[in-house]
Amino acid sequence: MKREELTEKILDIKREKGWSWKYITGEIGGMSEMLIVGALLGQMKLVKPLAEKAATLFGLTENEKRMLNEVPYRGTGTPMPPTDPLIYRFYEMVMVNGPAWKALIEEEFGDGIMSAIDFNIEFEREPNPKGDRVKIAMSGKFLPYKYYGNEQGIPDYGFKEA
Repeated sequence: MKREELTEKILDIKREKGWSWKYITGEIGGMSEMLIVGALLGQMKLVKPLAEKAATLFGLTENEKRMLNEVPYRGTGTPMPPTDPLIYRFYEMVMVNGPAWKALIEEEFGDGIMSAIDFNIEFEREPNPKGDRVKIAMSGKFLPYKYYGNEQGIPDYGFKEA
């Protein structure tokens, strides 16, 4: 079985049972809803105790349970640019606002990046009379570039200079 086939099996069971992601993530627990859903969709891995819970919940085989615990090949399945309108809007936000985000982050922190691995993200429904809004809060560790081969007086890392 390929990982994509396991994802389809999980989605078929979810549909068959009429389960919501909130129900599924509540039953599995142990980490962020985002990571659990990402794992069930094949983009993240579940640690062994959570893979066990997911396997029990979905009635998966031993091999399927082990597959949930494997490190996936991330990013597969989404063409570039994305064709799904919701995912495309995120892509569009980065294309349009990315240069400004980069400039503001570098001005505040220095020469580096925001981690997408040591990272938190939360979604919230924000009521609004003109139509509810999606509120997203992201927090990623700042990782300064290392200036290897640097000479005396040159900093080791790209933190904001005084």
